[in-house]
Amino acid sequence: MAKSSKVNITKPTEDIKRRVKLCGTKDIMFDRYAGDNETKLEPWQKLYLEVGDTKVIGLPAINIISFLSAHNTNSAPKRLRDARKFKKICDACLSYVTISPDFIPITREGKPVVFGKFADDFDKKGKVYVHRSVARLDKGIPNPKVRPVLMLPWELEFDFELQANTEIKEQEIINLFEQGGRAIGLGTFRGFYGKFRIEKWD
Repeated sequence: MAKSSKVNITKPTEDIKRRVKLCGTKDIMFDRYAGDNETKLEPWQKLYLEVGDTKVIGLPAINIISFLSAHNTNSAPKRLRDARKFKKICDACLSYVTISPDFIPITREGKPVVFGKFADDFDKKGKVYVHRSVARLDKGIPNPKVRPVLMLPWELEFDFELQANTEIKEQEIINLFEQGGRAIGLGTFRGFYGKFRIEKWD
């Protein structure tokens, strides 16, 4: 009778919960999508603002999930990991990582950043300015871009949860945040704007 071979089983990790704080190292640019290609937004409407009358500027948690999991945009795995393997990392992050709350207020020195109003393309209350540029499309067609930019300092603090799994470990996600914060960042025009460092992971 043949001897049974020994099977090595990788046990899933336990659920992990952390409180994470990211601190910006570059101004962060916004370009909230209106929901269709016809609606034109004013510069302030391209910010992500808390529902209600507070006008607290924030970032949807799904944008951070996209930073960890997007296949078609410049996510941390796509930018920083082997081209043959990054999709599995993206899928693991999408499946097992939860970021909450859904809307994450941006703070400055611990206090929520509140938008006031633009005067001469600058909001003194929130320290937000309007960036105007012209991109060139195919055949040299000009494409004017008008987007709001939040100045330093800025912070994001949120709850991170990694569900038990055998596909990705916490340390790899920390590495993606650390390396992606230096190389890519959050918001739009990432790679120039929106860069950050990890201030807290506990």
